[in-house]
Amino acid sequence: MAYVWRVTEAFGAFKSCPPAGLLADALATAETAPVSIDLVADRAGLDALEPEWNELFRRSARDHQLFQSFNWNWHWANHYLPHNGRRCRLAIVTVRRNGRLAVLWPLVAERVAGLSVLHWMGEPASQYGDVLAEDAADTPELLRRSWRFIATRLEADAVFLRKVRADAAVAPLLAGSGMLQTTAAEAPYLDLASAPDSAGYEQRYSAKARKNRRRLLRRLAERGPIEIERLVGPAAREAALDAIALKQTWIAHTGRVAPALADPRFAAFFADAVEGRGRDTGCGVTVLKSNGEIAGIAVDVTAGTRRAAHIIVHDPRLDSFSAGTLLLQEWIRGASADRIATFDLLAPAYAYKREWADGVVAVGDFAAGFTLAGRAWVRVYLGLLRQRIKVGVEASTALIRRLRAWSVGWVRP
Repeated sequence: MAYVWRVTEAFGAFKSCPPAGLLADALATAETAPVSIDLVADRAGLDALEPEWNELFRRSARDHQLFQSFNWNWHWANHYLPHNGRRCRLAIVTVRRNGRLAVLWPLVAERVAGLSVLHWMGEPASQYGDVLAEDAADTPELLRRSWRFIATRLEADAVFLRKVRADAAVAPLLAGSGMLQTTAAEAPYLDLASAPDSAGYEQRYSAKARKNRRRLLRRLAERGPIEIERLVGPAAREAALDAIALKQTWIAHTGRVAPALADPRFAAFFADAVEGRGRDTGCGVTVLKSNGEIAGIAVDVTAGTRRAAHIIVHDPRLDSFSAGTLLLQEWIRGASADRIATFDLLAPAYAYKREWADGVVAVGDFAAGFTLAGRAWVRVYLGLLRQRIKVGVEASTALIRRLRAWSVGWVRP
């Protein structure tokens, strides 16, 4: 099978060009195997891909590929691609068979520690990374050939592909490529389709658990009226911004490290994504109010019959009322009413998620170095240091927070 590496203006942005002999051989045999691998490296190229990307997603996307839609990544590009400079740039690889898009790798190249590192387009907003690929007999071969193209033609030092599900389209390729798995996690999910309605589904929980939630609901109602509101479109914009602001408060309260939330682009992206802003992303917001005040907010993404629980946060002042538990209960009930089959709680599998879930799916981060410097970065930083640094920073932040709280208690008025 012969392939054509097209040299376009966008390709030139990476200063990558196949050897003349290789290109000539590929062109000479293209008629017998009309498959081409191309690179999209600028915004104009991304926008031009919209019809093909949407068509490939329509006929090939798996239900968990919510974050691989064109619309989601279009909104991401509006906020995370720089208007100038070259710190982050598109590196979308496409494979066409007989002129029709068959495989799409939504990648970007970013400068990290002086290296060019490829990662999934959509980070840090996307919660799963994957390729879009037709379900065809030659798809594994197309993936292998396009992977070699990525490794040899894009002049990257390394690739770091995060949040890949065990059932992802790209998973078999990564498993067979010898890539280093740097982290392992699990994504819990609820099988709502296993019951006719939310009342029937809730029977899977113990009588004690159901009774406890009713008690919590009564206690919260003692503060004042309880309201549950589901928002989509323009009405959801302000609620999404409130959710992220509340999440930032919760992060500070718990001493966790979340640089993505501190980046103003994260809030701006979600505000546009939930509103739609010309491209519907399937985002919705559920708001729990107590006595007219926001007690908790949840932001999700829906594609088909799967809903991904992206952000859930409650007012820490209502911890004693378990406002987060009640919000999650109403969120799930709303999904059941909307005929959602799978309610995806996403990774990581915190204990509270496991208490609600029917099962989990493995999720991992994978990395490989293409140059000596890239391999060192993968092995030393990603393989040994990155997670340790995060744990150390979170532990230090939590200790400082406790010391400050302790010192305040000793201050005399």
